[in-house]
Amino acid sequence: MSSYKYYRWDGTQSPFGSDDEGLFDRLSEELMAHGDLRRALRSLYFRGPGSPDDERASGLRDMLEHLQQAKREKLQQYDLDSVMDDIRERLKDVVDTERSGIERRVEEAREQLATSPEQQDDLAGPMKILEGRATRNLDALDQLPENSAGAVKQLNDYEFMDPDAARKFKELMDMLRQRMAHDLFRGMKDQLENISPEQTQSLTEMLKALNQMLRDKAEGNTPDFDGFMDEFGGMFGDNPPNSLDELLQRLTQSMAALGSLMASMSDEQRRELLELTEAALGKEALQLLANLASQLARMMPIPANDYPFTGNDPLDLQQAMGLMDQLQDMGSLERSLQQTIRSGNLDDLDPEQVEELLGEDARNDLDAMKDIERQLEEAGIAKRDGERLQLTPAAIRKLAQKALKEVFADIKKDKAGGHEVRRKGVFGESEGVTKKLEFGDDLDINLYRTLFNSIMRQGPQVPIRMEVQDFEVDQTEHLSQAATALLLDQSRSMGMFGNWQAAKKVAMALYWLVKSAFPRDQLYIIGFSDYAVEITGDELPSSMWNAWVSGTNMHHALAMARELLSKHKVATRQILMITDGEPTAHIEEGQSYFSYPPSYRTIDETLREVKRCTRAGISINTFMLETTSFLMDFVDRMARINRGRAFYATADKLGRYVLVDYLNGRRKKVA
Repeated sequence: MSSYKYYRWDGTQSPFGSDDEGLFDRLSEELMAHGDLRRALRSLYFRGPGSPDDERASGLRDMLEHLQQAKREKLQQYDLDSVMDDIRERLKDVVDTERSGIERRVEEAREQLATSPEQQDDLAGPMKILEGRATRNLDALDQLPENSAGAVKQLNDYEFMDPDAARKFKELMDMLRQRMAHDLFRGMKDQLENISPEQTQSLTEMLKALNQMLRDKAEGNTPDFDGFMDEFGGMFGDNPPNSLDELLQRLTQSMAALGSLMASMSDEQRRELLELTEAALGKEALQLLANLASQLARMMPIPANDYPFTGNDPLDLQQAMGLMDQLQDMGSLERSLQQTIRSGNLDDLDPEQVEELLGEDARNDLDAMKDIERQLEEAGIAKRDGERLQLTPAAIRKLAQKALKEVFADIKKDKAGGHEVRRKGVFGESEGVTKKLEFGDDLDINLYRTLFNSIMRQGPQVPIRMEVQDFEVDQTEHLSQAATALLLDQSRSMGMFGNWQAAKKVAMALYWLVKSAFPRDQLYIIGFSDYAVEITGDELPSSMWNAWVSGTNMHHALAMARELLSKHKVATRQILMITDGEPTAHIEEGQSYFSYPPSYRTIDETLREVKRCTRAGISINTFMLETTSFLMDFVDRMARINRGRAFYATADKLGRYVLVDYLNGRRKKVA
C-alpha cells in the first residue's frame, strides 16, 4: 500500500508538484521531429533545462560560451613576453647589488686604511688582495652575457662578494628549480618548495626511474611501480599516485602546461627558458625530462596549445605557469563540454571542474540536468530498457494529445469551421433533442417525454393511457464507422525541405483523434519512400524520413492501403496521402525501381493502382506540400480517376486541412 506524508507549506515548496508538464513540453518538439528520447535530451541539455523565459538555467551551450569568453579575456589581459622580463629584472638586481656591494666594500676598506696610518703596513697586503678580487669580479660582471640563461650559467660559478647579492641569486635559482620541478610533478609542492642542489640530484634519480618504467611499459614488460614508490614515494607527500597510470596522467597534464608555455613563447624566449632550466636543474635532468616527454607523447598525446596572448599585464614565471595550468584546465573542460554536446552523456563532465572554472551556478545547472532523467522516469514519461532510455506508452499518448491540441488550436485561430455536418438518423450520438414519432422512424422511444405528453393530455391518473400522438423519439446524429489509411511520405525531400515534422505531427494528431473520439474507426498509417511500410501508433513517434535512399513509391503505398482497407466492409473507406513530390518509384516483381525524373512506367503503375482503389470504393484525398507543375498534373490525373480531392497546404497549415477533411469524410448523411 502507498503511504503519504504531509508537511506544512513554508513557501518554498511548489504547491502543484514538479514541472513535469513543462519539461515534457520542452522535449516534445524534438521528440516530434526525431522520436529519439536520447536525442531530445541532448538537445535539451544543449539549450538548458529551464523554460525559455528562465535566464538563470544555463545549458551546455551557455557553459561553453562562458568558458570560451573567460579564456579570451585571459588571453587579452596578459603579455607573455614579460615572463623573461621578471627573470632579467631579478638578474639585474643581483648584478647591481653585487656591483654596489663590491664598490662599498672596497670604499670601506680604503676609508679604514686612511683613518689608521699606523696599520697601513699591515693592511696594505689585504687591501691589494681585496682590490684585485674586486677588479676581477667587476670584470666578470661586465662580461656577463646579455642572455639571461648565459648570465645564470656564469653566475653559477661566480664567487659573490656581497652577501645580499649571493642571497638574491640563490633565491632566483631556488625559484627556477622549484617552479620547473613543481610544475612537472603536481602534488609534490611541500617537498619542492625549497629544493636544494642535493634534492635536485634526487629528482634526477627519480626521472631516471620514471624513464625506465616507461621503457618497460613500451616493451611489454611490467614496470616496477611499487619499487618506484618505495624509493621515491616520500617525495609526493600526502598525495601519492595509486598507480602508474595515475602518475602518467599527472605527468601528461604537467608536460602539457609546460609545453603550452614553450609553444606560446617566441623562439628566442623558448631557447632562453630551456637554458635556464638546464642551469637550474642540470644538463642531465634536462635530457631526462626531454626523454620523458618523448615517451609520454608516444603513449598518450600531449595537447600543448599555442596561446596567442595580446594583453599588457605582466607575468612572472610562476604566474605564467599557473596561468598555463588554468588554460589547460579550461581546454580540458572545453573538450569535455564539446564531447558531451555530441554524445548527450553528462557523465563526461566533472562537476568539481565545472564549479571551479564556471562557478557554483553552473554546477547547480549541471546537477539539475543530471536529475532530468530521474524526473522523466518518476513522471512515467520514460523507462529503461537496459542502458537505453525510451518513451513509455503514456508518453506516446501525451505526444499525440499535444499534437491534436496544437492542430485544433490552429483551426480555432483561423476559424476554419464547417466540418460538423449534421443529419438526423438513428443508432448514432444523441443530440439531446426529441421529436414526435413519425412513420418510418426507428422506435428509439424517449420514455420521459412520452409519459409527460400522456399525463399532460389526460391529467394525473393511473393507469396512464398512451396514444400514438404522445410518443416522442430521440433525435440522433448518425455517424458511420470509417476505415482510413494515412499515407505518410518519408522520402528524403520531406526532411530536407522541412516538411517532415509537420506531417508527422498531423499523423500523431489524427492517430489520437481516432483512438480517443472514434474508437470504432480503423486507422492505418503507412510510411513510404523507396518501399511502403505500415507504422503502428507506438512506432510513430520514432519514425523518421529516409535520409539514405531516394524514392517516392506511391504505387506500393496505395497497394498496401487498398489491401488493408479491403478487409473492412464499412460505409467510409478512404486514403489520405501527404506528399511533397511526384511518384519516382514503383514495385516490379517485389523490387522497387527508382527513376528521376519519373519514368512513364512508374506513372502508369501508380495510376493503375489508383483505378484499383476506385473500383474498391476507396476515395483518395491528396495533400500536397509542394506545387511543382509535374506533381500538380499527376495529382489532377489521380483526382479525375478517383473523384477524390486535392489540397495544397504549407507545412504550418497542413493539420487543419487533414483533420477537417477526416471529420467531414467519416460522416454518412442519413435522411
